Amino acid sequence: MKSKAPFFMVLLAASLWGTTGTAQTFLNNSHPISVGAMRLAVGGLFLFAAALAFKKFSFQRLSKRHVIFAAFCMACYQPFFFSAVSMTGVAIGTVVGIGSAPIMAGAIDWLILRRAKSIHWWAATILSIVGCLMLFVNSEDVVVDPLGILFALGAGLSFAGYTLLSEKLVRSGSPISVSAVVFLISALLLSPFLFIFDMSWVFEIKGALVSLHLGVLATGVAYLLFSKGLVQVQGSTAVTLSLAEPLTAAVLGVFVVGEVFSLASWLGIVLIFAGLTILSIPQKTTQSKNAA
Repeated sequence: MKSKAPFFMVLLAASLWGTTGTAQTFLNNSHPISVGAMRLAVGGLFLFAAALAFKKFSFQRLSKRHVIFAAFCMACYQPFFFSAVSMTGVAIGTVVGIGSAPIMAGAIDWLILRRAKSIHWWAATILSIVGCLMLFVNSEDVVVDPLGILFALGAGLSFAGYTLLSEKLVRSGSPISVSAVVFLISALLLSPFLFIFDMSWVFEIKGALVSLHLGVLATGVAYLLFSKGLVQVQGSTAVTLSLAEPLTAAVLGVFVVGEVFSLASWLGIVLIFAGLTILSIPQKTTQSKNAA
């Protein structure tokens, strides 16, 4: 029986990602894309410092092509997702962006990598996506902006691509080294946004604290845990487990921000939790060789 530790690492990473929305509510006069760029900048520097401290920073054994594409995917995810949310609203942007990632990862796994998907994966993914839909399509006005939907799908594809590429990278290098290299490059790719948008909020005490939280915990620590989990968890499975992110965001929204959820939203939370529970159930050895 395989250890459940890698699953819990991925779930903990997703839970840390889920704190980003609540953290951003404490910021004033900040553009979402500038927040995303700062998040990657702080996270990349933190991972680089950690890799140096543990003498793990090295990219000699890593595929340069995979590193570049993984960094590009992570850099694309930030503007795609934040643009989608600003154009379509939090509900549709989150559902399409986060909910489409498991489907895209599974499709790539099946069509390109030729890895069959198990009944566990299908059941968990369907339950979690339906739960995500019920969770976020609440009382808000739904705005279906075609360009916004396209950006959200781009965010889902970017996260799926990053995860599957990182799964390959952690097979040949240490997770902390892979995370440091990828995030340093992705931070450099997004660095122009730091000069395009107003960054005065960073120099406020509240802004500095939120930047540290987003960069160190919600990016550095979270993606390091995620990379460690990918050593034993298939990429498509990890993407489905990452749906714990909206679950965490919803719980924090209720108990910290003071949001009020409908019965359908609470049912959505139950469905996401059920899907993640199913995915964590150990599978038979004969299945685990070819299925997620």
